[in-house]
Amino acid sequence: MTYTLAMAADQGIQIADDGVAEVSMTDARANLTPLLRDVRYGGRPAAFTERGKRSAYVVPPEFYEQAVRDRAIIDELHRRTEDVYADGNSAAPDRVKSKTIRDALHSAALAVDAETAES
Repeated sequence: MTYTLAMAADQGIQIADDGVAEVSMTDARANLTPLLRDVRYGGRPAAFTERGKRSAYVVPPEFYEQAVRDRAIIDELHRRTEDVYADGNSAAPDRVKSKTIRDALHSAALAVDAETAES
């Protein structure tokens, strides 16, 4: 049997404006199976809420694995740019490349933070 968001909504699961399925901790036990099936087969994240605020997310495995990989890439970029600055023997072009990458990472972080603040 496939579960849809419409079916789940009748059981205490609400769909937020950003498309995330939300269920209160009070209703979580009764709705856990439909919620998890919707996350897995519908590919949509879900959140548990307490007093109307999100306290935990449930995401499809592919989403989580991609997020972990993306985080590792960003951490590696930070590490590599720091290594160039720490190494007093690095050539000027390497320092320029590192500065460009650091500036791009910083600019991207600011853009994401601004988008998050708007929503």
